[in-house]
Amino acid sequence: MALYNQEQIQTIASKIKDVPFGMFTTVDGSDQMTSRPLTNQQIDSEGNMWFFTSDEAPFTHDLEQHPTVNISFARPEQSLYLSISGYAVLVKDPRKARELWSPMLKTWFPKGVDDPHLSMIRLQIHSAEFWDAGTSKMKHLLALAKAAITGERPTAAGEHTTICL
Repeated sequence: MALYNQEQIQTIASKIKDVPFGMFTTVDGSDQMTSRPLTNQQIDSEGNMWFFTSDEAPFTHDLEQHPTVNISFARPEQSLYLSISGYAVLVKDPRKARELWSPMLKTWFPKGVDDPHLSMIRLQIHSAEFWDAGTSKMKHLLALAKAAITGERPTAAGEHTTICL
């Protein structure tokens, strides 16, 4: 088992904790990329993201042939953008489903954790890239304005980081 950098995993988790949906992008049987919104349920200590889904969703059948996926999260009001890539598999894990279950999920799975189509996606994070202008939108705007006037790249426009797990 690989050793995972808990600080890096926590950085990713903290960036998306208040972002309710991510756009989950897969490659279909025609080699076309398609996306749909999914809600992240957890990032575990091994760098796996967990999502609930139905095994009847067409995109889940593509994961076997094309497990490399991307999910992007955005909080434009805070100038935060995050792109995560990794390897996804569809799993039937009743124990994990019970652990992460919330009453809100009954909307999609009326039979609860006993719904025969209830499945989970485990996305093993390979890398994450984020752009974060921080909490001061004014500082970010000033840096962009200065760059526009001087013709030089902004130096205080925020943080751009790539994390590889």
